[in-house]
Amino acid sequence: MKKTLSLIICLIFGITLFAQDSLYVYKTDQTVTPFRIAEVDSLRFSQDAANLYIVKTDQTTASLSLAEVDSITFWRHDVVSITYSNGTASIVNPLAGQGVEVEADGARVTVTSTIADKQVRYLLNGTTPEGMFKIYSDYKFELALNAVEITNPNGAAINIQSGKKVTVTLIDGTTSCLTDGAKYTATPDGEDEKSTFFSEGQLNFKGQGTLNLQAYYKHAICSDDYIRIKSGNIIVTGAAKDGLHCNDYFRMDGGTLTITSEGDALEVEEGYIEINGGTINVNAVGDGLKTSYKGTDLSPYIEVAGGTIDVTVTGDASKAIKSKGDVTIGSGNITLQTTGNAYYDTDDADTSSSAGIKCDGNLLIENGNIGINSSGSGGKGINVDGTLHVKGGNISVVTTGNQYVYDRDNDTAAKAIKSDGNLTIDGGYITIQTSRTEAEGLESKDTLTINDGTIVINAYDDAINASNHIQINGGKVYSYSATNDGIDSNGTLTITGGIVFSSGTTAPEEGFDCDQNAFKITGGILIGTGGATSTPTSNLCTQQTVVYSTSGVTAGQMFHLRGSDAAEIVSVKVPRAYNSMTMLISTPHIAQGTGYTIYKNGTMSDDAQDFQGLYTSGTYTPGTSATTFTTSTTSRVTNVGASGGGPGGGPGGHP
Repeated sequence: MKKTLSLIICLIFGITLFAQDSLYVYKTDQTVTPFRIAEVDSLRFSQDAANLYIVKTDQTTASLSLAEVDSITFWRHDVVSITYSNGTASIVNPLAGQGVEVEADGARVTVTSTIADKQVRYLLNGTTPEGMFKIYSDYKFELALNAVEITNPNGAAINIQSGKKVTVTLIDGTTSCLTDGAKYTATPDGEDEKSTFFSEGQLNFKGQGTLNLQAYYKHAICSDDYIRIKSGNIIVTGAAKDGLHCNDYFRMDGGTLTITSEGDALEVEEGYIEINGGTINVNAVGDGLKTSYKGTDLSPYIEVAGGTIDVTVTGDASKAIKSKGDVTIGSGNITLQTTGNAYYDTDDADTSSSAGIKCDGNLLIENGNIGINSSGSGGKGINVDGTLHVKGGNISVVTTGNQYVYDRDNDTAAKAIKSDGNLTIDGGYITIQTSRTEAEGLESKDTLTINDGTIVINAYDDAINASNHIQINGGKVYSYSATNDGIDSNGTLTITGGIVFSSGTTAPEEGFDCDQNAFKITGGILIGTGGATSTPTSNLCTQQTVVYSTSGVTAGQMFHLRGSDAAEIVSVKVPRAYNSMTMLISTPHIAQGTGYTIYKNGTMSDDAQDFQGLYTSGTYTPGTSATTFTTSTTSRVTNVGASGGGPGGGPGGHP
């Protein structure tokens, strides 16, 4: 009686509330009998409640013994249900004979769909330790994963041999698990199969469920088209090669993607990567996010417009973000860590290093928060073959790796930020720290321009270096080198504005170094400390400069420049000790033919504010008067004390 009542409730509830397309009667002998609801006229029970009669619209009647009925369900006509149970699979196929054929060999299920005008939904349920789902489809379809667990010891767990669009729905609140085998032994000739979840067509993930994947053969998810993640939680617990691998492009708009892989975390072979939202967590031996196309007819760019990215790569010369084209970061929170060492690549006859960001094209950073840590020998924070342009954002780069030496002709040092092309900074907050042999901070192999922003560098080697020209027009710059120059231009050096505090080590290293090339100062507040300094080119300068030499300087010692009218010009704490120090001082408030006094020690008022020891406000209480002098009336440069200035800049007219 209870069973009859339950069936009555089920029938009424299913038909009236859901108005589904089909009714399925599951029998105790594991068989399933389907009925199209549109073909059912009425349902009734026998007087003794032993039988259920299903009267059809054609007046035929199906009689079912209730003792043989296990359950009754209702189903949409466009949903094919596959339920795995150990070594078997139960199939509910309302489209049988209408274009969808489903074959099951134990738990190995193969679907062939020739429907060309309607999207079918395939619902996978249950668990099997030795099964698969394979589909051939002429039209796009939906694949819904409902807490399904499929392990295929001989191949892919899900194998989509269709080039059409697939919508993969991770049903809310469920966790599905897919595992492949270490060897694929049953792949038919002419078919491709190289991942736990494989598709010839496009993969679009959505839903609020979780999908766990383990790849023992190659990749965890692979598409020979594109992969897009709109929502859902995808976890690659391990991959023998790549976590995700696709051909055309990868796009992420939401959800969470977690990858642990022996190869690359995410590789796009012939297209681009776009990340607009969501969260990506990576721990890979190979590269993290990678576009690898080497041709010229496509643009293998990487663009980050939002979301959170956390990547750790551990292999030698591995890159957290690697693009064969351009990289654009417009927003988002990005944390990158590399631990692998550099090595000598015998094929390229060159050294190869790890990098947080490696860009073969141009890198544009518009905004966002970027943190990079590189600990391997020769490791780079940001390494750009083209141009690097920073418009904003918060960027922090730390390298702790030593120099890598292969032989006397092949070595590479760690560098925080390096660009082979022009490097331009228009804004943002940049902090850099390097700590081992020859590790430079900010470097351009061409021209380095700073227009705005705040830059704080503590480097082992040169803090700022450029091969052709350095131009500072604004912003705040602190550049400290433990063993070399604070700012070093192998070409010319021009400063027109901003606040610049540059500290080099003892002689012959300098706060400002441009060899014998043109050194032009037309504005800004400049302090340079070192064992020496390049001397500004007087006929190119419009702002006065004082080059002051002294000895016996202690770390943190205060120096202050004051006019004869008691006007406070500038106060600074020297960041290190010097037996002999040369300090370059230049501000718009130093005039020609005017008397000044330099004080040592003293204190600043409690309300004083400073930028890395260079005070921008507050009141100075004098210590000891070190020297009094009058600036030159014929030159823009005045030397005070024993000269520590380097050769003057080259002749006027240099850029």
